[in-house]
Amino acid sequence: MGEHFRAYSAVFPLILKESAKGTEILLHRRQNTGYQDGKWDIAASGHVDEGETAKAALVRECAEELGIRVHINDVEFVHLSHRLSWDRTYYDIYFVVSKYEGEPMILEPDKCSELKWFDINSLPDVIIECRKTAIEAYLDKNYYGEIIEKN
Repeated sequence: MGEHFRAYSAVFPLILKESAKGTEILLHRRQNTGYQDGKWDIAASGHVDEGETAKAALVRECAEELGIRVHINDVEFVHLSHRLSWDRTYYDIYFVVSKYEGEPMILEPDKCSELKWFDINSLPDVIIECRKTAIEAYLDKNYYGEIIEKN
């Protein structure tokens, strides 16, 4: 019998805050990554490492990339996207983070050129399309989606 197919897992923290404008989401602009550089992306997203749970990966990524402390019990699952990328298959797992300690800052300036809060209902035009789709699914309370990306 052959080996089972393996897919990648990635986590995406929808870091939210309430302001006079309404609900805002924290995004960062990618650079020097080789994947959709120059576009806005969900801040502190990243791969799940071997032996790590999705929530643990999210907590780690928030600390590594933004310098914020997120408690695992304050993380709420909101969406799963089965994404067929041009070169890989991913399970993208989205969680809401509305409570954390510290002030978000860019800790990986080689991969991120900008960090900014956006109205969640008025996302920037230059955003990674599958991320925008997932944020819209969250707003619609749609917990599962499938995305097929073209090369």
